[in-house]
Amino acid sequence: MLQLSPERLPLLITGIAGVTGFNALDYFHRRYPGQVVGIRQEKNWPLRGPHIATCDAEDPVGLARLFDQHQFRSVLNCEGNCALKSCELDSRMAWRTNVEGLVNLLAQVVEQGARLVHTSIDLVFSGETPDRQGYVENDPTDPVTVYGKTMVAAELLLADSISSACVLRISLPMGPSFNGHAGAIDWIQSRFAGGRPATLYYDEIRTPTYTDCLNRLFEEVLAGDLAGLYHAGGPEQMSLFEIAQVVNRAGGYDPKLLQGCPRIDAGPMPPRAGNVALDSSQLARAISREPFAPWPADPQLRPTNREWHFDRTGKPGSPERIAQRLYRNSRPTP
Repeated sequence: MLQLSPERLPLLITGIAGVTGFNALDYFHRRYPGQVVGIRQEKNWPLRGPHIATCDAEDPVGLARLFDQHQFRSVLNCEGNCALKSCELDSRMAWRTNVEGLVNLLAQVVEQGARLVHTSIDLVFSGETPDRQGYVENDPTDPVTVYGKTMVAAELLLADSISSACVLRISLPMGPSFNGHAGAIDWIQSRFAGGRPATLYYDEIRTPTYTDCLNRLFEEVLAGDLAGLYHAGGPEQMSLFEIAQVVNRAGGYDPKLLQGCPRIDAGPMPPRAGNVALDSSQLARAISREPFAPWPADPQLRPTNREWHFDRTGKPGSPERIAQRLYRNSRPTP
């Protein structure tokens, strides 16, 4: 496995309150102990540890101080407020977090000559294109949300600022969250575990990935010199409803708690994208391997119809099965 050379360490990871950054920090901290620092927003005080620093990305002075202290040689930028409704209601906040924070980070990256890998999102697309097999990198962006629009702005900023950076558009990262309800799996599971219904959409399509696979990809890209924009979505297209079906059945929860509807019935706030599946074949060619296992890796946990989660034959569901099969990749990638 490709490793980070001493010239690419120490490593800074931003956005560790999110699923992507939280799991990346755990992975890289175990791989390179004492050489990895994650930063969190000052207000997020429950997220702490010896390798976690408090620094708002929107604080240029604090960020400069942190770079002076650690002399980072690489940065994995997972920062971004992805709360769709919050971004719609406060576009200034979304811009400050998703764009201005990147401006401050870029100032330090350029000054230090550090390697930068930046995560963007599939929601830079609307998903309205019919008969889509998956968006490719040169498809025009047309986001329907403030969140998506700010992520497009961040991509453009990077393209204009630092040609050596690598931008990875990801989809839904599947792994645990630090607070137990921030990620897709955790939010759905928290509803079912509390006996509350969850309504998900038949026609919002994503390409989810295990964070295990993402972490290996991040390490490979940070260690190398891959530059430009690449799609980093999984090989299987799944609706949000199907994802909830998997969580419901794998966890052994009451199937009646899952409700589904087309996104047009969800109301106008926040706007919902359609089929934003990503075609990641360009990335696979660039690194000479398929980076992602399908989510879920277990074929028995892939829905076949809208009533599939009512079928309880086979291995019983449990929270432990979610942790074993949905948080972690049980099928090693090449």
